[in-house]
Amino acid sequence: MTAAVDAGTGTGTTFRPIAPDRVHRWGGALLVVARAGGLRQVPPLSPAERSLVAALPAWRQAEWTAGRLLAKRLVREVVAAPARDVEILPRDDGSPRVLVGGSAIPALHLSISHTARHVAAALAPEPVGVDLCETASADAVRRVADHFLSREELRLIGSERPDALTGAWALKEAAVKADRSGMFGAAPRGIPILGLRPPVLGGRRRAMVWRAGDAALALVLAHPGG
Repeated sequence: MTAAVDAGTGTGTTFRPIAPDRVHRWGGALLVVARAGGLRQVPPLSPAERSLVAALPAWRQAEWTAGRLLAKRLVREVVAAPARDVEILPRDDGSPRVLVGGSAIPALHLSISHTARHVAAALAPEPVGVDLCETASADAVRRVADHFLSREELRLIGSERPDALTGAWALKEAAVKADRSGMFGAAPRGIPILGLRPPVLGGRRRAMVWRAGDAALALVLAHPGG
């Protein structure tokens, strides 16, 4: 079952919680988040996917596989194909793309995020980015805040609230994923945060942040040319 996620207008101390292990729909995107330790099923992997996962360090293999499990679950929500025919392979820039029966599906945009405790995936008909940031990472985010947040954004968000900092990081990370750029360099500052509850980003972007356990979960949809 696919559940619609309420965008909300949260102004409290935390973001609105999102139910795990369910496929949610927001703004035309499909989104699912799960506790990494709760995923026991292994997705059917193609030879190319098996080759990719085998080349990863042992500690990365489990989270990589969990991300593909959720991503393939979303693809099968919109594509009538056997699970064995769905592949998630990287582009040259490392971003994931969807293939079905060996053919790329350019109309489907995919993003995956994982931490030590959580994994999430989002699928949309337009460029999409999803990111998780654990509350435990707030101090690390605070140390690099000047890199990705302007003075105006720091005043808006504040630097004392762990949930605000991790939400801001997740928003920026999700936005640069949707743009297929990265958090290093000037890209994050080129996407201003104009509001946090509810989140508003500069440019032709739509965004939302939820609380997934002890993590902030951000979803950003970027219109082509936005």
